[in-house]
Amino acid sequence: MNVIEVKGLTKDYGRGRGIFGVSFSVGRGETLGFLGPNGAGKTTTLRHLMGFLHPDSGEARILGMDCFRQAAEIQKHMGYLPGEIAFPDGMRGEEFLRFQAGMKGRKDLGRAKELSERFELDLTGRISKMSKGTKQKLGIVCAFLQDPELLLLDEPTSGLDPLMQNRFVELLLEERARGKTILLSSHVFEETERTCGRAAILRKGRLAAVEDMERLRASRSKSFCVSFAREEEAARFAGTFPEAVPRGTEVELPLSGSADRLVKALAGYEVRDLSTRSQTLEELFLSYYGEEAAK
Repeated sequence: MNVIEVKGLTKDYGRGRGIFGVSFSVGRGETLGFLGPNGAGKTTTLRHLMGFLHPDSGEARILGMDCFRQAAEIQKHMGYLPGEIAFPDGMRGEEFLRFQAGMKGRKDLGRAKELSERFELDLTGRISKMSKGTKQKLGIVCAFLQDPELLLLDEPTSGLDPLMQNRFVELLLEERARGKTILLSSHVFEETERTCGRAAILRKGRLAAVEDMERLRASRSKSFCVSFAREEEAARFAGTFPEAVPRGTEVELPLSGSADRLVKALAGYEVRDLSTRSQTLEELFLSYYGEEAAK
């Protein structure tokens, strides 16, 4: 059974802004990555799912209910982390969590305190004094507070340091293992790669495709930069890879899939340094779907 059903969803703000004919579904217990550059329409789509916006055409349904007309009932079953978090500055962290728990009909703050410890969140301070990263942690705790069966997460690791980003990914993997349904909106390929089984790619308000993450991962190339001891070695090595670009003692080599053939080829050379750069999401989109799809 699909928990989320989006069909032909359109919201036109003019001048090419908005979302246009977006259709996808998320099955029960699935984690779907909602990928796209900033401004692609990810947040607009999630706001429709939350019932904050009424579409110009098309529909969005969760658990069989209309997202706009039955928003209050749907929200009893979901946790939501918005992309732009706004909290009442006058409250302290724990006071706000108690308020949120009361709104969701929960008296026990055990789950909230467990998550606060996990993310090293100090609940005694006033929200007005919190940094962006601390407010993001508070937002995460609020989203997971009621142990919901469905999670809508919009750029959840924004403002978090690498350690906290990793802890969030671990939390998401645990929730996925527990059978939660998760829609993760992001422009960061790595966090969706680690947590999602499929990814929907959105660009300029239109859904380009929904693909298995394994296929996307295989299509994503890396660019290796190899530094050799001597320039003649660099030239000889570059001659064995047609796509290689020699620059003095260095060679840049774009490579898709496994790096096994590169490692084996380097065995006969004196290598001074080896570095790599992965494709950005935009580069992946252009290489995978082609220039025509990007228009």
